[in-house]
Amino acid sequence: MATSLRKNLLRTTKERILQQRRASLYTGAHGYEEEMIKNNLQQFAGGSINLSKEDNGIGILTLNNPKLMNAFTGTMMLELQERVTELENWKDGKGLIVYGAGNTFCSGSDLNAVQAISNSQDGMNMCMFMQKTLTRLMRLPLISVALVQGKAVGGGAELTTACDFRLMTPGSEIRFVHKHMGLVPGWGGGARLVRIVGSGAALQLLSGAARVDPERALHLGLSEQTLSSSDETGALEEAQAWLGQYTEGPASVIRAMKKVVTAGRELPLEAALRMEKDIFGTVWGGPANLQALITRPKHK
Repeated sequence: MATSLRKNLLRTTKERILQQRRASLYTGAHGYEEEMIKNNLQQFAGGSINLSKEDNGIGILTLNNPKLMNAFTGTMMLELQERVTELENWKDGKGLIVYGAGNTFCSGSDLNAVQAISNSQDGMNMCMFMQKTLTRLMRLPLISVALVQGKAVGGGAELTTACDFRLMTPGSEIRFVHKHMGLVPGWGGGARLVRIVGSGAALQLLSGAARVDPERALHLGLSEQTLSSSDETGALEEAQAWLGQYTEGPASVIRAMKKVVTAGRELPLEAALRMEKDIFGTVWGGPANLQALITRPKHK
């Protein structure tokens, strides 16, 4: 009986969490026509978004368009959505590192595509598409880290805010340059930045379009740590080691922790408490919990 109840609770909670994670930010009522938007983005090809899933439960998401400092083309935006869907379905995943090929993070949108879709409606369509994708990225039950090497500017800076944490290498920078393009953030980076550094600091970073080096990022709480290595291989190894301290343990528990935090961040208190109760029920009496009761680990 207890096992049956636990399985039913687990199934119900998974369905609620999946519904929350994939909740439609925009619908046809907002003028959002996804297939039409995809067809438009498909015209602007180049680069790729690559995903590798390691045996330790950490995924590596690589922005691969180094000739343009990993700027997003239309097809890269489509591939990012596909990779996020793949990560949503990765049941053994615990963590994710997002980084750019060629020792730099991302310079935002490919200007050739931007110029071609410069009318207001096309711009808003791209905005809605990327907001939806990055919101799903943020809600993944994986602990995510943006590894910032070189420059993360414009949309690249926005992408870093969709991750749980940011690590920076010496000489790297995060910069919200939208003002210089006559714009505001459109991929959700403004709203997320406020939640990371507070409204005052966010307004300074956005309106000042200032370069945020690793030292200032640490001071603002925008970055967790400045890595010692500047080369791509060394920095990635350091990032994996840093993330490993938080992903050590059973996937079911790590993923449950991330779901609790996501609920606490996004839901009203009463709803977050109910979600926490439901998630608690999926791990109470589970394999990791029962093993811990047997071994009785000492907490140093």
